[in-house]
Amino acid sequence: MTDLSQYLPILIFIVIAVGLSSVIVLLPMGVARLTGTHQPSADKNSEYECGFPAFEDPRSQFDVRFYLVAILFIVFDLEAAFLFPWAVSLKFTGWAGWLTMMVFLAELAIGLAYAWKKGALDWE
Repeated sequence: MTDLSQYLPILIFIVIAVGLSSVIVLLPMGVARLTGTHQPSADKNSEYECGFPAFEDPRSQFDVRFYLVAILFIVFDLEAAFLFPWAVSLKFTGWAGWLTMMVFLAELAIGLAYAWKKGALDWE
């Protein structure tokens, strides 16, 4: 038979985590109800991010090109994140590191040319 007493600290941790997160979420809501600051109105429920009502249904689909541009941004952002440590460690990696990065940059250039040819970068 397995001794389950070794799992007691994990169970205590989970109980404390659930208790604290419940207090952090529910306490401000309860205080707002008790103090009277929870009084929804048309002004409080209005749009606050852009300042004006939406033009169309918020559940409308985005154009696929939006996603393609977002993915390309992430890819080239990661490329920049890889270039900084590579440039710093080039003295230690030598020609092998330089050649590896050139292959990586060539793959990204081919991907960019493909996306450009497919029209992923064209915006109307």
